[in-house]
Amino acid sequence: MSGELSPIDKAKFVAAKRAVDYVEDGMRVGLGTGSTAAWMIRCLGELVREDGLNIRGVPTSTRTAQLASEVGIEVISLDEARWLDITIDGADEFDGDLNLIKGGGGALLQEKIVATASDRMVVIADLGKEVERLGAFPLPVEVIPFGWQTTKSLLEEMLVSMDVLGRETTLRMNGDHAYVTDEGNYIIDLHLGRIGNPRQLALVLNQIPGVVENGLFVDICDIVVLGHGDGRVETRDINEGTVETDRLDFVEAENLFSDMAD
Repeated sequence: MSGELSPIDKAKFVAAKRAVDYVEDGMRVGLGTGSTAAWMIRCLGELVREDGLNIRGVPTSTRTAQLASEVGIEVISLDEARWLDITIDGADEFDGDLNLIKGGGGALLQEKIVATASDRMVVIADLGKEVERLGAFPLPVEVIPFGWQTTKSLLEEMLVSMDVLGRETTLRMNGDHAYVTDEGNYIIDLHLGRIGNPRQLALVLNQIPGVVENGLFVDICDIVVLGHGDGRVETRDINEGTVETDRLDFVEAENLFSDMAD
C-alpha cells in the first residue's frame, strides 16, 4: 500500500481481495456500489490488466460504471448480460442468517435487481457491519417522487403494526434538495433501531403504493467475506454451512489503491 491504511480500510481491502478469488475467466459479474465495493473493483481491474482476466461487469450505479471503465473492466448492461454468474457487493448491515440492509449509497434498486439476477451473491464487509439483529442502520426505501409525502405517511402507519423498535422516517437529502437516485426516485430512510422480522417487513413494504423497492436483502446473499484490520479474512458460506479463516499479507508499495478513501 502507499502509506498506512486505517484498520477499517485494511479490513475492506482484504475482504475485497479474497472475494475476487470467486471470479473466473469468462464470467459475467455484478459490480456493487460503495466504498467496500470500490476496493473489489480495483482488485478486479488489476487482474484484468495484469493477469488477462476476461470478464464483463454489470454495474449497479453510474459511479460504479465509471470506476469499472477506468480500471479496464468491460462494462455491459444487465439486459445485455441477461443473467450473471456472480455479484460482489458490500452491505450496511448483515445478520447471522446473512440477511442484509443495503442502500446507504443510494443504489439499492439496481443492487437488488443485479443480485437477484445472479447465480451467487458474495458480500464483502468489515467486522463493524455484523449485527445480531438488523435495524441499527436506517433502512432505505426507494419511492417515486409523486406523492412522496403520502407514501411517507403510509410507511409510518404501517410500521405501527410491525415488530420494530422505532418508527421515525426521514426523506434523504442532498444539501437543500431531496436526494435523487439513478432512476430519478427519492429515498425515505426508516430509523427502526431493531427489525424483529426482516422477511415480513420486506414483503409488507413493497405493497405500499409509491414504494419502488426496499433495502432489505433477505435470502439473497450466499457468502459473506469478512475482513479484519490485521489481515485476517473469515468466509461464511450459508449454503455449505462452512466458516473458513485465512490471512492476507499487505504489500507496502505503490499500486492501484493509493488513492482510495471513504
